[in-house]
Amino acid sequence: MAAVVAVGALSGCAPEDFPDDGKPIVVTTFTVLADIASVVAGDRIHVRSITKPGAEIHGYEPTPGDMRRSAKADLIVDNGLNLESWFSQFVEPLDVEHVVISDGVKPIDITSDAYAGKPNPHAWMSPLNVEIYVDNLVRAFTGIDPGGAVAFQANAVAYKKQLRQVHDDLVAALRTVPEKQRALVTCEGAFPYLTRDAGIAEHYIWPVNAEQQATPKQVSETIDYVRDNDVPAVFCESTVSDRPMKQVAAATGARFGGTLYVDSLSDADGPVPTYLDLIRHDAKTIVSGLTGR
Repeated sequence: MAAVVAVGALSGCAPEDFPDDGKPIVVTTFTVLADIASVVAGDRIHVRSITKPGAEIHGYEPTPGDMRRSAKADLIVDNGLNLESWFSQFVEPLDVEHVVISDGVKPIDITSDAYAGKPNPHAWMSPLNVEIYVDNLVRAFTGIDPGGAVAFQANAVAYKKQLRQVHDDLVAALRTVPEKQRALVTCEGAFPYLTRDAGIAEHYIWPVNAEQQATPKQVSETIDYVRDNDVPAVFCESTVSDRPMKQVAAATGARFGGTLYVDSLSDADGPVPTYLDLIRHDAKTIVSGLTGR
């Protein structure tokens, strides 16, 4: 319970108090899931994220306020795949149903000796996987609000069409990049599902953001990869320092292609206030970086 009762570094990153209007309440572990859930829920369910925009999800430390508010929920949604290392301790004392939104996703293991056999948790970075997330939400929401079943399904059908279009647009745009240069080099290894489904290679400095500190060996290996494959651009994620990747860019002559969003949305007036905005932003940034356009 230490992680639950201690006030963490991100104190105050809790869902706001809920309206008292009788609608079901759903709490998610981070902002990306909250946005996906809110699209499926429509106006029938109140959806909140435990963490705020910009928060790093892997090592988040829940606050007493997080627990107090989440105890009022009808359902708590987590990503699973070992993303939220703090979640099991958080949810155990709460008498609230919870659902793992990634159930049914075919996991990709992290390619690192330190994490051998563990799945990469960033399944939402492929829009095709988010279609599975959406189906899981429809079932879960119907369980807490049976009268909304038709609405949830209709919202899901429309949303999945948008998800598939984003995927198709990304694949089509990447075909303009020379095949050898179709590689996504990032700070964190957060993109194996996207790169698999888009048909490009992936390389990264560190495997998960639980590390966040690049070792000289990791930087050197990334420099070698970029040089050997003539990768035209490299990228980093919004929740970590881009300094190591800019070191790679300086050593290789590759462009620093820009900032990618993974673990968190931005505020409403920022560049990625929704999940679809996040995926579209990342797709555009990747294609622009690799093509130089």
